[in-house]
Amino acid sequence: MEGSVLLPVEAEAFVESLEIFALKDVGSTGWFRQHEHIEKLNMQAILSASATLDEYIKEMLVSHGKISVLVHEMILTEVWKQKIFPILCQLQDFTPKNTFPLYMVIHHEATIINLLETVMFHKDSCDASDDAILDLVDYCHRKLVLLAANTDRDGNGARNTQKAAGEAVLSSKEELQIQAAELEFNISLKALSVLRYITDHTDSISAINRLLCTHNMPCLLVRLIESCPWSRCTAAGDMEKYINGKWQKIPAEDHLKMTKLDGQVWISLHNLLLKEDCQRKYDFNSFNKSQLLKLRSFLTEVLIDQLPNLADLQRVLAHLAVTDPEPPKKELVLEQIPEMWNHIVRENSDKWKAIAKYQVKETFNASEKDLRLQAQRLAQTYNLDMLENLLPEKPKCGCCGREAAKRCSRCQGEWYCHRECQVKHWPKHKKACQLMMEANRKIQADLGNNNKDR
Repeated sequence: MEGSVLLPVEAEAFVESLEIFALKDVGSTGWFRQHEHIEKLNMQAILSASATLDEYIKEMLVSHGKISVLVHEMILTEVWKQKIFPILCQLQDFTPKNTFPLYMVIHHEATIINLLETVMFHKDSCDASDDAILDLVDYCHRKLVLLAANTDRDGNGARNTQKAAGEAVLSSKEELQIQAAELEFNISLKALSVLRYITDHTDSISAINRLLCTHNMPCLLVRLIESCPWSRCTAAGDMEKYINGKWQKIPAEDHLKMTKLDGQVWISLHNLLLKEDCQRKYDFNSFNKSQLLKLRSFLTEVLIDQLPNLADLQRVLAHLAVTDPEPPKKELVLEQIPEMWNHIVRENSDKWKAIAKYQVKETFNASEKDLRLQAQRLAQTYNLDMLENLLPEKPKCGCCGREAAKRCSRCQGEWYCHRECQVKHWPKHKKACQLMMEANRKIQADLGNNNKDR
């Protein structure tokens, strides 16, 4: 199939092979093989959804009951990052010459949340997650609390890590910690989208109870609207918004334009406050009421013009301002509780340091041959020609700015629409091209030397 990462028969084999790993096996050969499979499934799912093709990855994950496996593996990586990774960074005798395997473990969580963001758009994916929907609700809550807390403390977490990176020469482990922090910001924003799809689709009483009663998600979403962590003002006074995975400068005429992330928060609030089941279960006490009424100042005509459904939310808030709703009736409910996080932590609670030392010796101590094979497999997974199909915007010609389809064969870093533009642009591109070629050669030489030292 032209333009595909995976054929359906390959995808089905990958989906069927998805399995749950133990914490100590994170980063192992089998774990990395599954990581490569999930990467390819993620790329194909995005490709199918963006091109409005048959979303067979979603269908296979649903039919084979693998949504819960993805949720478990995502939470497993989250636990590893919180419990094992800090210990690895503190071990004096752990000085990895090649940190790429560690980075791939850190990146694994982002890969799965990306895949879940794509498939959870559909109700049948939400239904097929079964009890794992509760674990997913708790996961999203943890990520959004972290997002709000980092914004309250730092103004913007990503900005601080960039400052730290420029202050001094960092060790490889310190660089990994900075990369993990930057990645966490993007993961939290993906969790926001997943939360919105859960509020769209779930009929689970237990999930609704956790959203409204256990976690008080409406008040957390109000805090996110107030802090707006995906928008910032630069030192030069320009407004930037986080769009399609990067900070982009916003022209003055678009400052009030709603982004996708703004929309996800407002739709989540709309779902949680206007659905009949939610209204019946939510406690509109004095604190919750005061928090929710803060939304009225944000519900301007400009905002409602962009998302007309918010007019209903505006009316509900106007009614709430002049009434005191009765507390919800206490009902006898046999409520399910999430198990994944607690089970993983309980199973490994007294083994964190032992697992870290085991992984230093057995997992992140790969031979030159193993590293080379791993690099070859990852090069096949992250094929440049296929990755360009996943870009939200098509590459632009470095000379004329038109849509481009050809890449500089030497550095692979500049795009052109025609040979004529490439020739015309060469005097300007030549120096940058040579610098990139020299940098690539140096990286390859350093990797070769590191492997020889091992």
